[in-house]
Amino acid sequence: MAEPASTLAAGSVGVVETKYLDLPAPVRLDCGRALHPVRVAYETYGTLSPRRDNVILVCHALSGDAHAAGSAKTPPAMSTRDGFGAADRDGTAGQGLGWWDGMIGPGKAFDTDRFYVVATNLLGGCRGTTGPSSTDPATGRPYGADFPVITVADMVRTERAFLAELGIERLAAVAGGSLGGMQALEWAILFPDQVDAIVPIASTHALHPQGVAWNAIAREAIMRDPAWQGGQYYGTGAAPEAGMGVARMVGHVTYLSAQALDDKFARHLQVGDDIHYTITGAEFQIESYLRHQADSFVKRFDANTYLYTSRALTYFDLARQHGGGSLTRALDGVSARTLLIAFSSDWLYPPSASAEIADALRALGKPVEFEVIEAPYGHDCFLLEEARQIPIIRQFLGEHPCFPGEHGAPGEAGD
Repeated sequence: MAEPASTLAAGSVGVVETKYLDLPAPVRLDCGRALHPVRVAYETYGTLSPRRDNVILVCHALSGDAHAAGSAKTPPAMSTRDGFGAADRDGTAGQGLGWWDGMIGPGKAFDTDRFYVVATNLLGGCRGTTGPSSTDPATGRPYGADFPVITVADMVRTERAFLAELGIERLAAVAGGSLGGMQALEWAILFPDQVDAIVPIASTHALHPQGVAWNAIAREAIMRDPAWQGGQYYGTGAAPEAGMGVARMVGHVTYLSAQALDDKFARHLQVGDDIHYTITGAEFQIESYLRHQADSFVKRFDANTYLYTSRALTYFDLARQHGGGSLTRALDGVSARTLLIAFSSDWLYPPSASAEIADALRALGKPVEFEVIEAPYGHDCFLLEEARQIPIIRQFLGEHPCFPGEHGAPGEAGD
């Protein structure tokens, strides 16, 4: 829950504390296994309306967590139990502001004066939700590589079970960027009568082969690190930090565009004006930057969670899962209004992928809006271009039936 904090900037949800909830029943997984117990880490912002009809679920990307907005009171620590300042704006949360703080709060895209916003750490996580680093009740030791392989649909079913425990049966919207957008799309298909609107941002109905390839390289870097130890590295005093660092370097480059890298670093040397004839040193600023990203990431994220989450997003394919190979058939049962936002320079989750979703929904006569924002930063635009997304999302959510107009109050309409 959020607490007001006078020292925070206007529009902040205040100081927040991550909460935890244990699901009473097992979660049935696509792989055929059932997982129990399952703990979910979460945060909430705003006020739940008396009719519980103003809830927005925001879903994070690969390396995020439940701390989406405000200033963390007690940051969830990565640990081998159940169970980021986001200065680099990479989709991770931290000990300062939440990873989507610019989008969640009074007057922002997800306006907490009107909506009750919920954020969870996804299934398989390492920031408070049950994942590979959690204790396997069968052995009393961390699951490691014995954790079941999960899918985006498994993540969504876990979110649905969690919300039911909070007494929330319907969502005004589900929103997220990247993997978070995949979850929003999955929500609209799995629970079409429980979702009024979805906002997938910089996302896709299926990762293109190049994206699958980059994710495969990142996973191989981790698994080929001898310290990975077949995934059972917990408690050994060694973790695959070298491989995880390389995975982070690979991933971070895919989140940026060529223009963004050139604008930020060009070919500037890290020290002085002359090369030093070394193969080990970081001669260029871009090399130093990637090393910094790697070093900071391994301190806050679990390698096995990275493996499992990366695999889940590469498995994601709406046409295969729900349409017998047809995206149009997969989306046939969707009843939610849809807002798709893409970015011109995002080559990992390109605008063409969102366009395919929009075309399929239009062919079915479904309500859909599609916006492409011209911006040079690549996939990271969904975190960096908040100011340009806010009016688009506010207008879209202003059309919610429970909130006619920009200033409707919770529960006033629809009596």
